[in-house]
Amino acid sequence: MVLWFAVLSAVIVAEVFRSPMVDYRLVAAGSLLPLLDLAFGRATVLHTLAAPVVVLTAVMLVTMGRRLRRRRLLAIPIGHLLHLVLDASWDNAELFWWPAFGWSLASEAVPEAGVVPLRFVLELVAVAVAVWAYRRYGLDRTENRRRLLSQGHLDRAYLRP
Repeated sequence: MVLWFAVLSAVIVAEVFRSPMVDYRLVAAGSLLPLLDLAFGRATVLHTLAAPVVVLTAVMLVTMGRRLRRRRLLAIPIGHLLHLVLDASWDNAELFWWPAFGWSLASEAVPEAGVVPLRFVLELVAVAVAVWAYRRYGLDRTENRRRLLSQGHLDRAYLRP
């Protein structure tokens, strides 16, 4: 379910914030962080609200006085939070609000390890959204693709409502 998280997180941020200076590569990377739980076979702190809050706090503390670096790095916890929305982690109160309901996460399943046909359908939806975004953000133009790949930015002209 890589495309589901990476593509939809980047598109949601682009459509909500409409900022050409967001590093959309970092939004996508942040949205993929919780997938590391698949290696453990169970949900860990990465699928809790605590993880992106800690990352957000760290970004804010580490980037004091460095506004441009902060703006860039804020994309990581934003992407991480969007992952929690897109995989419906919030539906499992014990997992989402950890450690409010206890410290153990041993029995929690990884939300993305669910029904295989549903995962396949979500990936197809992500491909359709990616095709739409390709056209919407002018990525058919070489200079726009290069900007996105090298800097993580979208052309300002395509972000207007």
